[in-house]
Amino acid sequence: MPNVLLVDDDEDTRTLMLESLKRRGVSVATVASGQECLDYVRDHEVDVVITDLQMPGLSGVELCAQLRERHPNILALLLTGLGTYDSAIEAVRSGAYDYLTKPIKTDALIVALERAFEHQSVAREVKRLRQAVDVATPIPSLVGTSAVIRDMSTLIRRVADTDATVLITGESGTGKELVARALHDLSPTRRSEPFVAINCGAMPPNLLESELFGHVRGAFTDAKTSRSGLFLQAQGGTIFLDEIGEMPLDMQVKLLRVLQQRTVRPVGGDDEVPFQARVITATNRDLETEVDEQRFREDLFYRINVVAITVPPLRARGGDVVTLAQHLVQKIATRSNKRAPAISPDAARKLIAYEWPGNVRELENSIERAMALCGAGEILPEHLPTKIINYQPERIELTTALATEMITLDEMERRYVRQVLASVRGNKTHAARVLGIDRRSLYRRLETPAATPPAMPTT
Repeated sequence: MPNVLLVDDDEDTRTLMLESLKRRGVSVATVASGQECLDYVRDHEVDVVITDLQMPGLSGVELCAQLRERHPNILALLLTGLGTYDSAIEAVRSGAYDYLTKPIKTDALIVALERAFEHQSVAREVKRLRQAVDVATPIPSLVGTSAVIRDMSTLIRRVADTDATVLITGESGTGKELVARALHDLSPTRRSEPFVAINCGAMPPNLLESELFGHVRGAFTDAKTSRSGLFLQAQGGTIFLDEIGEMPLDMQVKLLRVLQQRTVRPVGGDDEVPFQARVITATNRDLETEVDEQRFREDLFYRINVVAITVPPLRARGGDVVTLAQHLVQKIATRSNKRAPAISPDAARKLIAYEWPGNVRELENSIERAMALCGAGEILPEHLPTKIINYQPERIELTTALATEMITLDEMERRYVRQVLASVRGNKTHAARVLGIDRRSLYRRLETPAATPPAMPTT
C-alpha cells in the first residue's frame, strides 16, 4: 500500500481528510507544516505528499520545490482555494504532480492519488529495467573484466543513487578515489553537483577542522575573512574523506557529531549550518583492528560503514593486469602525442606473474618507464623494471618444513596463519576472512605461544 503524507496547518481539515482517506483504504499520516513534512520524509517511507498551498513558514509551492530537489521520487499534490490559472502554473513549475482546488471532493482526490500511484509504479519499473541493463555495463573508469571487478561494479551501481554513507577500503594505490568518483558520477541527482575530496592524513590536525567545517572572521590569527568548509562546498554533491583512518581522535568526535546532526559549526562560530552532501570515506587501514586498539572510534566506524566497498589489490585481479597495462599505454601515448606500442607476450607474462605491492600506481610507473625505453618498438621484458624481470613467486612448501624439522599441528597452524597475514599486508580483517574464522579467533591463534614438540619415545 502506497504511503501518503497530508500537510495542512488547519487541524480540522487534516482530521476530515485523514478520516476520508482512511475509509478508502489509504495509508496516510499528517503533519502541520512544510518543515515538519521535510523532517518526516527524511526518516519515513513516503510515496505521495498532499499539501495545502497557503501555510505559515514554507508555502505549498516552496515545499513542492524542496521535495523535488531533495526527494525526487516523492510526488506532490497541491491543494488550494485559489482556483486561478496563475496559481496552477506556479504549482506545476514548483514540481507538483497534480493540482486540485478546494473544496476537495474525496472521489476526485482518490482519482488523483491513483494516477500518482500508477505513475510511480511505471517509473519504478523503468528504473528497475534501466538498472538491470546498467549492471551488465562496465563502468568506464574501472578498467578490467575479472570477477572481483564485476562484483564491485555491480555494488557501486546499486548504491550510487542512495544517500547511504560508503566506506571504501583497499591497499594504497588500488584506485579508491576512482570508486568514489564513480559513485558520484553514477548518481543522477549528484553528478552535476560538486565532488569535493580531501586527504585527512595530509593536513595538520589544527587546520583540518577549519578545512572541513569552515571558519568565521577572527576565529584565529589569519582568519581575516569568513570561509565555508568543504562540507558546505559539497552542497548537493559528494564529499570524499580519503585516509579517514589517519584522522586524530579529537577530530573523529567532531566528525561523528556532524554526521549525526547533518549540520556543521564553523570554527569560532555559534550557528549550526545544515548541509546536504553524500559522505564517502576511504582508508588503507584495517579500521576494525584500529577500533580494537582504540585508535579509531567504534561509533564513528559504524556511522561511516553503512555500505562497505573493498577495492581488490592488483595481484587478485588476474588478467586485468594486462588489460590495465594496455589502457595505461594508450593513456600515456595520448598524453605524449605518440604512437602506442604493443606489449609483447613475454612482457605480458612478466606483468601477470609479479605481485604488484604498489598496485595500479606501481603498474603505471612501470609502464611509463617501459615506454620511455622501448622507443618505436614493442614493450619487451627487458624494458620493465629489474624487480619485475627477476621476480620469483615466494612459495612456502609445508612438506619441506616437515622434512627438515618436526613441528606440532598447532605450530603448523600458527605458521600458516602468519603466512596468510603477510600475504594480505597485515590486514587482520581480510586474513580472518581468508582463513574462514572470526577476528577474535585470529588473535587467539597469533597470541598462542609456540608449543615444544613432544619427545620421541626411546626403545
